[in-house]
Amino acid sequence: MNAPKLELYKFDSCPFCQRVMQLIDSLGLKVEMKDIMSSPEDLQKLVGDTGRRTVPCLYIAGKPMFESSDIMNWLKENSDNLEKSS
Repeated sequence: MNAPKLELYKFDSCPFCQRVMQLIDSLGLKVEMKDIMSSPEDLQKLVGDTGRRTVPCLYIAGKPMFESSDIMNWLKENSDNLEKSS
């Protein structure tokens, strides 16, 4: 099974984003970080796809998931099948 590509849309001063990023680090997962405050293109994609500026938003194989608790639960449940950071 191929691991899905993971992209986290976030900004660093968001406490909910920080919780998700800490879990990503502790699980050793490979996740592409997209900072909507430093990249207008990333913000435009998020709003264009979802109609929302809400972060954190984890794209799982191109499909957005909101809510930090939902994201964290999904990452924990699927961590064995996800690509690890090197």
